[in-house]
Amino acid sequence: MDRQKKVKLRSELFRHLDGIVTIPTVYLLHSKGILDFLRSERNTTLKSIASNFSANEGYLNVALRVLASQGWLLHETVGDTISISTNDRSDIAFGLIPLYADAAELINISGHFHPRKFEEEPLKYLDRLFQNYKNRYEMETSNNPIVTEIQNQILSHIEGVIVGPSIVSLGMGGMFHKYFMKASFRHDEFHNNGRNFERLLDIFTELGWFDKKNDTYTFTDKGLFFARRASAYGVTVSYIPAFRKLNELLFGDPTIFWNLPKGAKEIHVDREMNVWGSGGAHSTYFKKIDEIIIDIFNKPIEDQPKGIVDMGCGNGAFLIHLFDVIENRTLRGKMLEEHPLFLVGADYNKAALDVTRSNIVMANIWAKVIWGDIGRPDLLADNLQENYGIHLSELLNVRTFLDHNRIWSDPISKEAQKDSLSSGAFAFRGKRLSNELVEENLKEHFSKWAPYVQKYGLLVIELHTISPSITAQNLGKTAATAYDATHGFSDQYIVEVDIFNDVASRAGLFPVEEYFTKFPDSELATVSINLLKAKN
Repeated sequence: MDRQKKVKLRSELFRHLDGIVTIPTVYLLHSKGILDFLRSERNTTLKSIASNFSANEGYLNVALRVLASQGWLLHETVGDTISISTNDRSDIAFGLIPLYADAAELINISGHFHPRKFEEEPLKYLDRLFQNYKNRYEMETSNNPIVTEIQNQILSHIEGVIVGPSIVSLGMGGMFHKYFMKASFRHDEFHNNGRNFERLLDIFTELGWFDKKNDTYTFTDKGLFFARRASAYGVTVSYIPAFRKLNELLFGDPTIFWNLPKGAKEIHVDREMNVWGSGGAHSTYFKKIDEIIIDIFNKPIEDQPKGIVDMGCGNGAFLIHLFDVIENRTLRGKMLEEHPLFLVGADYNKAALDVTRSNIVMANIWAKVIWGDIGRPDLLADNLQENYGIHLSELLNVRTFLDHNRIWSDPISKEAQKDSLSSGAFAFRGKRLSNELVEENLKEHFSKWAPYVQKYGLLVIELHTISPSITAQNLGKTAATAYDATHGFSDQYIVEVDIFNDVASRAGLFPVEEYFTKFPDSELATVSINLLKAKN
């Protein structure tokens, strides 16, 4: 497959992710009359909309920013005021939102069925949805290029709901094993409910993912492209449970995800799916991390950290990977007998700790696996000192996609040092958080870690947002809309790359320039890798 074709298919994937979060969000706003209100007012404020519709301002802000990222609104933050305005696309887009009805319904009803199986009832809804999609909802052809563009945007969103959850289920279920990808197969080779599974495969065949001959299916180049990237859908699809609760989240009890009995399972995210999707995405960034680790552990032994602590270790995969790199690709690996590596996996989730322990044992490496809170490095330091006789500051601190998921606490200092330049939309339990407050909270968060990472630094992979105006100009080139929605509705705080680095610097932690990398290396960057250290 040539590069141009890959770029086109990657654009389809990003637009699918847009659709999975945009459809339930915008259809809810439509059903509540908010879109009609915006068309009538043209220029208004977040506070006015929240007041008129008795909405939880924080989550309403996230929802409206999603529309702005799709190019259908203008969302601007000036001080403490969020201004919302329509643009030349608003009327066209809002007039087409009723077409989302059956896709939104499928998202809601699918919650009553097993997420890994293909059952009769949701397939009926999927069939109906696909037929409407295939017929383009009988939309009239227009000579206006903007109308045509928005019509195609709407259809791409709907296609995302058709394919996204299914491709994740197939990927997690082993469908994209090389046995199926390299040869033709029958539907009953994979699934015990052959008739339903055949219906699903026929939909994908019509989308160009398979060729069907008699009763056998063969992946096309397009199908192989998406199959190999199934995990790219995983994180967004894992948050569909949250989108089923949007009505309550925006207009009812904003604490529904958090006021659960002790030990209760999360209801806003499919955690197993989330970990699966994250694992597929993280491997992209390991190459750059490897370079940094090799540099650090190739230094003279007296200049090396005694080991590594991975805060938010998840299933332990990152820690195991780092040990493998050090053992096999560095000078330190040749002297582990004389200078053993002290490894620590820490996590807030006790179930994750159990998984990490099991994986560490299977990997045949030695590590301490302990409870830890990213917001309380002092507790981690005390634990390590009292129980293992090692200073946290003697270790290289690492983490992946965790700082934005810290538990919110009001900053001690209520006065921000400067006005925020962030475009983000942030909430805590439905309450809107000003961007200045979020930056101050992040600064205090880094300040807590600064004493423990002065010597060897803090190695982080982090997720970021970008301005909705930039996202809207680059639809099909970024997953920013999906990131903003899934994280905004679940009280996570992703800020722009430059904002993140600036706040860290204000806390006394500065990016080591030679190691700083962002993905992609442009204004569309939504991931960064940093080694943050104090200046000598």
